[in-house]
Amino acid sequence: MGSSNGLSNAQEKPPLFSFGVISDVQYADIPDGRSFIGVPRYYRHSILVLQRAVQNWNHHQKLKFTINFGDIVDGFCPKDQSLDSVKKVINEFDKFNGPVYHMIGNHCLYNLPRSKLLPLLKIPSVDDHAYFEFSPTPEYRFVVLDGYDISAIGWPQDHPNMLEALNFLREKNPNSEKNSPSGLVGLERRFLMFNGGVGKQQLEWLDGVLQEASKLNQKVVVCCHIPLDPGASSKEALLWNYNEVMDVIHRYDCVKVCLAGHDHRGGHSIDSHGVHHRVLEAALECPPGTDSFGYVNVYDDRLSLIGTDRMQSTDICFNPQAD
Repeated sequence: MGSSNGLSNAQEKPPLFSFGVISDVQYADIPDGRSFIGVPRYYRHSILVLQRAVQNWNHHQKLKFTINFGDIVDGFCPKDQSLDSVKKVINEFDKFNGPVYHMIGNHCLYNLPRSKLLPLLKIPSVDDHAYFEFSPTPEYRFVVLDGYDISAIGWPQDHPNMLEALNFLREKNPNSEKNSPSGLVGLERRFLMFNGGVGKQQLEWLDGVLQEASKLNQKVVVCCHIPLDPGASSKEALLWNYNEVMDVIHRYDCVKVCLAGHDHRGGHSIDSHGVHHRVLEAALECPPGTDSFGYVNVYDDRLSLIGTDRMQSTDICFNPQAD
């Protein structure tokens, strides 16, 4: 996490800026249930977690923006309620006194196709792609990846990205149920339908953004619904081609941390190139009366995640001497 000396010195200075974080709200107006592996899920309570998060962020008063890491409505939401449920959750986010940046997750796409979802989430989009970047200060750039760029959900049935995903799953996962990892070994267990991949065009775009950020001496925070490092996530929750994405990221020194959701238990790792990976604990799995959200203080040499309740606070130091 960091030595007390390194932290106290950094905390004497105010942050460059701060931003709110939450992931996997997965609201639905249905009774509580369980995941495929038996973890309790609190579908109606999760929107209360979001409401408390927004109140907390607004009370803070100095948050520059908030990032939602995807899956705002659960796949078990009755489909005749999908649109109203998505709008209901977005309405809660809109109560935040500042910009909210969304990314799409698999549960979002179980409810609505991209063509309807992206305008509702105000995701800047060309041809229904959902990757974008923004720079809140001259020192930092945020890159939001579309982890379901190559996906068997969300695209029209005849879309090239859908067809590529279906062919990929047929090749990689022999099970008739493509969300089953049965028989898959080790990292192969990520080849499931509820995950996805980053396409060639997006990889080229990412490379261009990181090249430009490097020239500007910017530090980069990469955000994706699906985790990008096996050390921070279960094998079943990884991006299909996380290795290709990380190959691009590792060409440059500018990316300091990758933030993600999707794997509800959360996690933190530092990869072989010193890039931190922090997977955020899910709002959905908070029993009534508990929470999972936070905000991040951004400094020149580190990020400090201040978590609430089930979201673990984490100090992410870029300078090895600060560890």
